[in-house]
Amino acid sequence: MQTSRPTAAIAEISAGLLAPNANLSPKYFYDGLGSKLFEAICELPEYYPTRTEAGIFAEHGADMARSVGTGSALIDLGAGNCAKAASLFPLLRPAQYVPVDISADFLTGAVTQLQQRFPQIEMTALGLDFSNGFTLPDNVRGERRVFFYPGSSIGNFAPEHAVAFLRGLRANAGDDGGLLIGVDLVKDSAVLDAAYDDALGVTAAFNLNMLRHVNRLAGADFDVRRWRHVAFFNAEQRRIEMHLEARDDLTVRWDGGERRFARGERIHTEYSYKYTKQSFVGLLEQAGFATSHVWTDPANWFAVIHARAIRD
Repeated sequence: MQTSRPTAAIAEISAGLLAPNANLSPKYFYDGLGSKLFEAICELPEYYPTRTEAGIFAEHGADMARSVGTGSALIDLGAGNCAKAASLFPLLRPAQYVPVDISADFLTGAVTQLQQRFPQIEMTALGLDFSNGFTLPDNVRGERRVFFYPGSSIGNFAPEHAVAFLRGLRANAGDDGGLLIGVDLVKDSAVLDAAYDDALGVTAAFNLNMLRHVNRLAGADFDVRRWRHVAFFNAEQRRIEMHLEARDDLTVRWDGGERRFARGERIHTEYSYKYTKQSFVGLLEQAGFATSHVWTDPANWFAVIHARAIRD
């Protein structure tokens, strides 16, 4: 099991907190508790992406299997509890399953249980941060690599960074590989706002838990009670924005640094960009993928796309 280096995390956290507009990477949502809170978010009535995407998989899974093919090395990015990929195993029948997640301990437990259910599939778990690019180790099969990136996590990247990230996947996929990806589509802002600021406050807890994670990683002294969750849809930029807002004037200290926050000052924690089908297909083409199929739900709220690597 490979893990990210704490010193790199501390440097990244410090740089983000000291930036003119303070920010923390959304990858720091996912410690053990954060991963469980995200599972709870996916069960909320307001949070449509998970059930809508699941409906697309249920309706079109057989067609996806025909498009993707069987016997691949299925590389699951941000695998979490591995449930989405596992639901497709009977159709895709991968030769190897490679779940990748920054929350290494959580991933290990999920894969241990999954291997008991599917002993015929070779499984290689990778606990690492893939957001800034990565190279797959030698024990991942080189033929027919298919990257699986559900949940519209690609929306966490600004469009220009999404293209760069997708180009990295293309470089790892090989000429016979591809990508099966979930993409959240532009829709009514009221639906989007509710999805990221639910009535029970689970998303707020998820956002605030990042501060506890940062406290452990960087020796920081965030007091969660002095911050509030803020989320809204920015229609001009076609993105959800999530922030943590200081409830009063305060100072935060961490290993090697400190910052004074005024009341109302925010730390940006996540963007979630929304796309039209046409705009996302354009990103894939820029990154070296040719779109094979696009599947959507009846309301066109969400899309799942299979794209093949364009041969060099």
